[in-house]
Amino acid sequence: MRLEAIPGRGGSRLATNVNFHFKGQVAVVTGGSMGIGGAAVRAFAEAGATTVIADLDEKRGRSLEDELRKEGKDVHFFPVDVGSDEQMKRLMEQAHALRGRLDFLYNNAGVAIAGEAVETSDEDWHKVLNINLGGVFRGCKYAIPYMRKQGKGSIVNCSSTQALNGFMGWAAYSASKGGILAFTRQAAVQYAGQGVRINAVAPGTIMTPMNEKIFEEVDDPEALIRLWNDAHPIGRFGQPEEIADLVLYLCSDAASFITGQTFVADGGQSVRGE
Repeated sequence: MRLEAIPGRGGSRLATNVNFHFKGQVAVVTGGSMGIGGAAVRAFAEAGATTVIADLDEKRGRSLEDELRKEGKDVHFFPVDVGSDEQMKRLMEQAHALRGRLDFLYNNAGVAIAGEAVETSDEDWHKVLNINLGGVFRGCKYAIPYMRKQGKGSIVNCSSTQALNGFMGWAAYSASKGGILAFTRQAAVQYAGQGVRINAVAPGTIMTPMNEKIFEEVDDPEALIRLWNDAHPIGRFGQPEEIADLVLYLCSDAASFITGQTFVADGGQSVRGE
């Protein structure tokens, strides 16, 4: 059984649209070395943006940087731990220094540690909240001052359908992703009058390295793939590029009247009524 949701899909379909030309603008993607983050990096770069790959994994980050530079893209890798206030402050300073501006931020970095409430350690709880929710907070904290100074900017925060629906065995992860939605709404209201738009995406099951690892670790991956496919009325998983296109749209002027909203991309899973 193929794991690819859309065989042959590569790159962003929006990058060639006149509304999505970001040349001369700067985009930062945390967790940008692979998966949805990697697809977002490629989408911004294809749209002409000076694009920052921000990630803890230096090997993967440098590899993607080299790959895209060979294609003529203006990309820059900066190592960062989104759980560190100091490192996030420095990241935004480095990004702004590239062109004297900071236009787009996609807060994508995150971790997933499974466990229901009674079996989740205090250490794991704080780790997930610090990276997933704290990383979004720090990204906004240090990007917004640059954006409001220039009078315009767009931020997209990565939540999850687990923020909207109960899933067995993911206490800390669900809490962190729910917190992102509340924070997004508050920040959107706070900074809308200063030209900064802030929205959230809530992906469902996307074929990322994280999910591929889950399939590799179970006894019957084919059965799990069928089960997860059947959970989606659309009949398949999503691809990272499909979320990247949504992020690109929300950052563009085509979405200039949209802020404080959550965009669910889950193949109909959350509305199937079962």
